[in-house]
Amino acid sequence: MLGNFTYHNPTKLYFGKGALENLEGELQKYGETVQLIYGGGSIKKNGIYDRVLALLKKCNKTVIEDGGVMPNPTVEKLKEGTMLAREHHVDLLLAVGGGSVCDYAKAVSVSVFCDEDPWEKYYLRFEEPACKIVPVGCVLTMVGTGSEMNGGAVITNHAQKLKIGHVFGSEVMPKFTVLDPEFTFTVPKRQMVAGIYDAFNHICEQYFSGEDDNVSDSLSEGLMKSLIANSRVALKDPLDYAARSNIMWAATWALNTLIAKGKTTDWEVHMLGQAVGAYTDATHGMTLSAVSLPYYRHILPYGVKKFRRFAVEVWNVEDAGSDEEVAKAGLARMEAWMKELGLAMDLTSLGVTEEMIEGIAKATLVMDGGYHVLTHEEIVAILKESL
Repeated sequence: MLGNFTYHNPTKLYFGKGALENLEGELQKYGETVQLIYGGGSIKKNGIYDRVLALLKKCNKTVIEDGGVMPNPTVEKLKEGTMLAREHHVDLLLAVGGGSVCDYAKAVSVSVFCDEDPWEKYYLRFEEPACKIVPVGCVLTMVGTGSEMNGGAVITNHAQKLKIGHVFGSEVMPKFTVLDPEFTFTVPKRQMVAGIYDAFNHICEQYFSGEDDNVSDSLSEGLMKSLIANSRVALKDPLDYAARSNIMWAATWALNTLIAKGKTTDWEVHMLGQAVGAYTDATHGMTLSAVSLPYYRHILPYGVKKFRRFAVEVWNVEDAGSDEEVAKAGLARMEAWMKELGLAMDLTSLGVTEEMIEGIAKATLVMDGGYHVLTHEEIVAILKESL
């Protein structure tokens, strides 16, 4: 049964080949100064930087460069970007890159006019912004996080060994996003499959919770099946436009808040993965793949009917046998697909040692939206099993 909800997503999307042509029209809606945000420089190698810069110059924008955003944006980088935006009185934050760049831009957007420490306010107290918000636009070059159409912004504090995401409201969502699947063609295979699994797990987090008889779950099953099928095509041919475009679109719908409506959501795999990331700086999608199966096998008895449905509807397991037998067969097929993609299947490969487990467990936020609320001892056990 669906619960009551309000749905609003203000992000305007431009999707497909040549979608960047729409950037000029969007730029004309904002003031003179644009903070151009990007990562380690790959957009300069593949030509996207030059194309975006040409459009900014055509629109007579003053460009403030803010490069070097790392895969796990830090509080130090957030302070740097915030000061840059304040100093130059920027009118638009334009993120060109993957989800981390988009996350960072949103974190900057709520920090520029904040009169408190943004880390304390947004990431420790989880308060909402009470200040002016600088608008954000995105040009996506890597698929996975869904950050291009939601209010989420994940920031890492290495000193405190914490990696925390704050999901802001619709006023912080990007005003527009350019989605050209061809922009993702140059992403290395490891990053491509990590992004695919990140998107898949976003769906799982919203699927493995609540009761059946929910249209959100039916939508989730369709998205998961599409990701599985297209991931196999992209693995063989990364330049297959149909596969990469379907993956890009599915990843956006995986976390634009639609499929979460009317039901509870879990997010414990992400809490485990983010805690691992705070200690190792490992690729986000890989931290999720390393902890997913131990977690799902642990909570399966508490939500066995949904895991059975997952096995039958998503993995085509024969609908015969006990709930537990069918459910476990579904997770076995999921594991085989994960190995097929070449995902990290254990934490040891990501640099985690047994000595880190207690600290990672303490850094793991405990969520209450899934089938079972974990104790500290259970978190430790799951992490040890993930080694």
